[in-house]
Amino acid sequence: MNQIKNNLLNNLISNPLAKDFYLRNSIEVARDLIGKYFIKKYKLKFLLGKIVETEAYSGENDQASHSFIGKTNRNKSMFEEGGVLYVYFTYGVHYCANVVTGVKNSGEAVLIRAVEPIAGVDFISMNRYNKINLNKKEFANLSNGPAKFCQGFRIDKKDDGTSLLGERIYISSAELSEKPEILSSKRIGISKSKDLLWRFFIKDNKFVSHTKNQK
Repeated sequence: MNQIKNNLLNNLISNPLAKDFYLRNSIEVARDLIGKYFIKKYKLKFLLGKIVETEAYSGENDQASHSFIGKTNRNKSMFEEGGVLYVYFTYGVHYCANVVTGVKNSGEAVLIRAVEPIAGVDFISMNRYNKINLNKKEFANLSNGPAKFCQGFRIDKKDDGTSLLGERIYISSAELSEKPEILSSKRIGISKSKDLLWRFFIKDNKFVSHTKNQK
């Protein structure tokens, strides 16, 4: 399992991204989130994962975006100013988490599709499988999808609208290694605006959720 030393962990958890990072359009933010570290404080510990896959959703001319139909009770967090979480429930069983971007009422967000677990792995494993000792297949499937990520990090509807500028859930500006090689492709599982290359992911990372149609 991928573990990091305490001094590196302290560097990550003490350097949250600034507000300005989120006030840009969703495509720029989606690409720049790759390689950043998502952090949630959980039971006095830190759950931490490297973001390895994202998808951008625009509020303008993007029929696949939840905001395309306008503001509703479900998607209202998408219309906040960039720097909050938009969490939605899907298929009656799963939660998905998005980083809201842009100016207020722009309706833009970035779906976090997959993360590589870095710290708090035992807690993430318990949240996903109700056990700590995972086999190879279970570990590979720990957070390689948007619903798996939310389950492992205990993100649900109560986190909808949470500021990413606080101390409980945020994204670190610190980096542990060189910039990864980032690829793009069409987004996954949508039927509208499906030709846009707004999915970004780290090349050859085993926690990326999907590898077809890569470019």
